Amino acid sequence: MKPLIEFKQISYSYQSPDECTNAIENLSFHVNKGEFISVIGPSGCGKSTLLSMIAGLIQPDSGSIEYSEELYASHPIRPIGYMLQNDALFPFRSVYRNCILGLEINHALTEENLTYTRSLLEEYGLMPFADRRPTELSGGMRQRAALIRTLVLRPELLLLDEPFSSLDYQTRLTVSDDICSKIRSEGKTTILVTHDLAEAISLSDRVIVLTKRPATLRKEFLIRLTRDSEHRFSSREAPEFQSYFHSLWEALYET
Repeated sequence: MKPLIEFKQISYSYQSPDECTNAIENLSFHVNKGEFISVIGPSGCGKSTLLSMIAGLIQPDSGSIEYSEELYASHPIRPIGYMLQNDALFPFRSVYRNCILGLEINHALTEENLTYTRSLLEEYGLMPFADRRPTELSGGMRQRAALIRTLVLRPELLLLDEPFSSLDYQTRLTVSDDICSKIRSEGKTTILVTHDLAEAISLSDRVIVLTKRPATLRKEFLIRLTRDSEHRFSSREAPEFQSYFHSLWEALYET
């Protein structure tokens, strides 16, 4: 089966009047349809740059990113959804009007799409707060609203750039597990950038480890955990969890 996305020896550099900074160098890996992949690496190694290239916001200096035709086949609006670290909700719009912003921009305010938006608000427990302003919501609720704003466009591929990093630890555990379990249940192909090794292990099918800048592929880990699907945090209690954690730690900091 052809991968949904394939990165072939991509490189990227940031240019300034004074210097050239190599961010990514000869990076190659692939993402299969329906996979949940986490990307980890040292701070400043180019993880967010990688997501920006996937989203088409910037282009690699060399190499290529190849997309399966299936990614665009049935997505007339936008096949790629990008959720940033900051929820970026507009404070002057209600939660509901923030969620439909992408539909407005894409002239897609159909009854079908609005019904889908309302169903997501129900599913994520935000319907009672649909007419509230974002300032009236908790951090976790704001992140759920930001995700709904991304999902209403029905993207085939989700890019998550440390979307839970601004939350306190307890809220982060609850919100990340809750949101990502819903994403997985829908079979969305997802690439998550994170600094949290436990988060990467508990949520992913595969973990990509990058080197320090300029980033290239250091190792890939196929994650297979013995899970109790009825328990929210069962992945973190799996007998294989600690072994994966130590292996990722060693790969991340080996010289």
